Amino acid sequence: MKIAFIVRSFPTLSETFILNQITGLLDLRHSVDIFRTMPSEQTGTHPIVEEYDLLKRTMFIPRPTGRLERVLRGLRILLHGFFQNPILMLRALNVFKYGKQAASLRHLYLASCFTGSYDAVHCHFGMLGDIGVLLKDLGARTGPVLTSFHGFDITTHLQDHGSDCYGNLFEKGDRFLPISENWKRKLINLGCPPERIVVHRMAVDCDQFRYMPRSLASGETAEVLSVARFVEKKGLEYAIAAVAALLNRGVDLRYTIIGDGELRSSLAGLIEKLGVGDRIRLAGWQPQDDVLHAMNTAHILLAPSVTAASGDQEGIPVVLMEAMAMGLPVLSTFHSGIPELVENGISGILVPPRNSKALEDALHSMISDPTSWSAMEKAARERVESDYNIKSQVRRLELIYYDASKDSS
Repeated sequence: MKIAFIVRSFPTLSETFILNQITGLLDLRHSVDIFRTMPSEQTGTHPIVEEYDLLKRTMFIPRPTGRLERVLRGLRILLHGFFQNPILMLRALNVFKYGKQAASLRHLYLASCFTGSYDAVHCHFGMLGDIGVLLKDLGARTGPVLTSFHGFDITTHLQDHGSDCYGNLFEKGDRFLPISENWKRKLINLGCPPERIVVHRMAVDCDQFRYMPRSLASGETAEVLSVARFVEKKGLEYAIAAVAALLNRGVDLRYTIIGDGELRSSLAGLIEKLGVGDRIRLAGWQPQDDVLHAMNTAHILLAPSVTAASGDQEGIPVVLMEAMAMGLPVLSTFHSGIPELVENGISGILVPPRNSKALEDALHSMISDPTSWSAMEKAARERVESDYNIKSQVRRLELIYYDASKDSS
């Protein structure tokens, strides 16, 4: 199959779940083109981007700029595209149907990227699904349009744009792929046709994350790790408070937080205020190999997710899947779809969100009794291999594409 992925920014270090899908499909000999709506803001790239030469498959969907440049470029686009798909070009200029979006040449610029033919268009994040159904409406040879829903697209985006903002998408889209049962229920409540919803989970390459059971010797410092963007929904301030309380109780541990983001200065200020800068480190973004090394040498992965004041929520953090695949014990929260991955007391430990005391007590219990890790580690690996393994999930995605194609033909 020839598949188009419509994404926001690419490559993005914090969205390896999209990368995993793309490379998984390429491994199955499908053809994949990547269309991004935003420029990539990160300087570092995942090594797999280079291994698969993905930047050569990536195109930035252009946006009209100044009036003169917009018109001149628009004329070039029209002349070039007219010989490949004249109906698409003419529909993109239909101001009677599309109004300002057509008059500004925005639709023409978009259509210029899709003069060829695709067997399926896969849009990651709900708002990009609107681009997919627009292309379909314009007459682009897209095949079925499938839209994955992850987190902020079904939380804060709804608050900003209204609960009915996906009405057109629900009417014209072919498949809707929430990453959790939690989001499936939310989509149904929003009016999405249940018969076109398929829960499709994000996944990791279990071969890449080698299983290595952990142990903590008497007198050894416990290494606790988080890997996250520094944004409110990651709940890092609660983890810092919990670790600081344990340090004050004399527990021997170090806490490393890999990542960066808008809350860096406030988190650094909290660490300084609590006087724990010698034991809690903000490490910034790291190359993938360094992240894997940190996960290999850690004893516990901490993911204290919360619902942000804006309503933003996690889907299911991929770092939890990675840690569980590696045999790294996880401590997280009863938040969003996380309990679908982590069974409390079986494959990890969950506590209520926004509760630093609960995090403190759970972390203390885990450090105090490392013999309890073994059973959790095995159950966690089995859980990921069963339901969050990229090889099986990409095969399932392939079947979803074929099924949607039959229905749309």
